[in-house]
Amino acid sequence: MSTTESQARPPDNADQWTEVQSSAEFVELRRRLRTFVFPMTALFLVWYLLYVLLADYAPEFMSTKLLGNINVGLVLGLLQFVSTFLITTLYVRYANRKLDPLAQKLRESVGEDQG
Repeated sequence: MSTTESQARPPDNADQWTEVQSSAEFVELRRRLRTFVFPMTALFLVWYLLYVLLADYAPEFMSTKLLGNINVGLVLGLLQFVSTFLITTLYVRYANRKLDPLAQKLRESVGEDQG
């Protein structure tokens, strides 16, 4: 078995999993993940809820023409897609910089423990 395969192999028993989960590296990894995910989720849900509420309670505003047949509702609806792609891009960059190095270090330490 190659070194990479042994590093990717999960711990064999529950005691090893408990040890990994209580390690400082794992706690830090979870903290970093939550630091990005929770605020970004809240922000997106507020943005989506605003769009839905405007569509329901401010139809005159949403039907305001901006250019030809393009109105505010259409632009805001398309911006929902743009914001989804933006969040995805931001998450990938964040994960590459903050999460992946720590996860790799944790993976390597688990692989070393298995010998």
